[in-house]
Amino acid sequence: MSRWILSFRLISLFAVYCLLSTFSSCGPYSFTGAGLPGIKTIAIPLFENQTEEYGIREELTNKLVLAFVQDNTLKVANERIADAVLRGTILKYQKEAYTFDENENVKEYIARIYVKITVEDKKHNKNIWEEENLQGWGTFSADSSEAYGKSKAIDKLTEDIVNRTVKGW
Repeated sequence: MSRWILSFRLISLFAVYCLLSTFSSCGPYSFTGAGLPGIKTIAIPLFENQTEEYGIREELTNKLVLAFVQDNTLKVANERIADAVLRGTILKYQKEAYTFDENENVKEYIARIYVKITVEDKKHNKNIWEEENLQGWGTFSADSSEAYGKSKAIDKLTEDIVNRTVKGW
């Protein structure tokens, strides 16, 4: 009988510990971005494009909207009602040789996209953050599509912009 009581007490103590740690561990959790008090929604208008790359602004804007929706820290809203606005301009796109084989033939290329980003707090009419020359890059093999490298560069930019906006990185 004493073995059963000892087991019951251990199980009870473990259950109490679990309950206490669950309810007292971190306090209330908020989905508001770091350093973004009062900002719950963000608008992402179509980026401007100063390059000759067709479709790049649509792809970057669409991926950003999707990334913010998936992140779920800030809701994506129309610019008229959003608390903040993320504006961007694609400044430059370039593709250059990245790695070579023993015969000095190009094995890989690197695609680089440079953007200017501004995230504005509409309530207080001030910039939350801005970057004049943020870069995203992606490599691709010489026998694959340049579109693949461009897409990887856009993915990198998207990740960096979302992280910097909601996490302050």
